[in-house]
Amino acid sequence: KEDIEKEGEAPISESNESEEEADKTVTIPLMEYAAQLEELDHINQKADEFSDGWQRERAEFANYRKRMGRDIESQKINYKIEIIKKYLAVKDDLDRALKNMPESLNDESWIDGIQLISQKLSTLLDGEGIKVIPAENNAFDPEYHEAISNEDNPEVESGFIIEVVQQGYIIGERVIRPSLVRVAK
Repeated sequence: KEDIEKEGEAPISESNESEEEADKTVTIPLMEYAAQLEELDHINQKADEFSDGWQRERAEFANYRKRMGRDIESQKINYKIEIIKKYLAVKDDLDRALKNMPESLNDESWIDGIQLISQKLSTLLDGEGIKVIPAENNAFDPEYHEAISNEDNPEVESGFIIEVVQQGYIIGERVIRPSLVRVAK
């Protein structure tokens, strides 16, 4: 047994083991055994590399799905805004017509119908999450307001809005259209 170990082979099992167990025992040279261990380590390394790569790809795919979900949601909002802008032009026209309506027409019944249509449109916009940007008598905020003139006005403090020329709207925190305003110097 010692002679075999000295020659570079793995030890043979004890002779008192059963014959069946002896059939399972294999003797291989130590060099070959070391090579197999080295190959096994190499295979384990590769398995770890593949596992790490797989986990990274999985995380990247999860991030991709989240990013695509955000992009799709953003795109939906963009489409919604583009459609809403068309309705805002109609709302502006209705508001201007009602604001500049001659007093002689106040008693006409069809004026009530026009006012009802304007209210319905306002309700529809509100239902879609569209809010009016507060402007009248507020401080000018370039994020929400667009100044079309800067005027001297002793009745209004400098930097505050004198008049809203065209109403602005937001959806959530996003400005659909800024308010066109006249600002006091």
